[in-house]
Amino acid sequence: MSAMSGAGPSQGAHSAPSGGVGDVFCVGIEARNLTVTYDRFVAIADTSLRVDAGESFGIVGESGSGKSTVLRALCGLVPVGAGVVQLVGKSSADNGTAEAQVPSPGTKRFRRLVQMVFQDPYGSLHPRQTVDRILSEPLAIHGIEDAETRIERALDEVGLGGGFRFRYPHQLSGGQRQRIAVARALILEPQILLLDEPTSSLDASVQAEVLNLLEELRRRRGLTFIMVSHDLAVVTHMCQRLMVMQRGRTVELISAADLAPTRVTSDYTRKLMEASAGFRRGH
Repeated sequence: MSAMSGAGPSQGAHSAPSGGVGDVFCVGIEARNLTVTYDRFVAIADTSLRVDAGESFGIVGESGSGKSTVLRALCGLVPVGAGVVQLVGKSSADNGTAEAQVPSPGTKRFRRLVQMVFQDPYGSLHPRQTVDRILSEPLAIHGIEDAETRIERALDEVGLGGGFRFRYPHQLSGGQRQRIAVARALILEPQILLLDEPTSSLDASVQAEVLNLLEELRRRRGLTFIMVSHDLAVVTHMCQRLMVMQRGRTVELISAADLAPTRVTSDYTRKLMEASAGFRRGH
């Protein structure tokens, strides 16, 4: 699976990527009343969220609650039956005080700003392509030059280095594959990363390494994160706010700081907390 470049929903700090989004330098994302259906099955219903630039936002819930479908709807990988997805940003021409002319979903400019890291790193990397080819492809799709320098920098950023450049996915460990997936997403210099349970298939020690890497990259680049997980410990460690989902609907929106003292309103959220008993928010 290569860098996202297909059609998206029809509705419509790190410096802005060169050649991409004009004078936009600070970007978040908003969804209003999203509905996604498959035949007669409603995967998500009337779901709304807004994540401001530089914020880290989590989506939690049991398997089948619609978490991953929300991410796919945001980036255009599933058709949206109803609702609106749009970027929200500020214009550098107005010193961040006016709403910028941001790209519409489905456009190349939107794709460059919004990238996704998938749950299964082996399934999301082409088994017959080297790391070099995997990282070169999004650059070619978006017409970005200086591939050599960008690939080397991307590998260095995720802690691998040039020695991994001509390896194939089967020659990498699970943690190394996920680092390549992160490098592929970052090579376009996006401002929003959609993270679909990025550590669930990894060992506990490797999970911590990847999570620490993601948090370091977010702070360094001023990225906006939306992370999906069924693990409250991971979300409270990584995210400032979170949305709890059940059966395709939003149960409640709360801050991560409210979880430890159990300042929640929903019995379902309390049950999720009990299932994740023992988690602690880091200080």
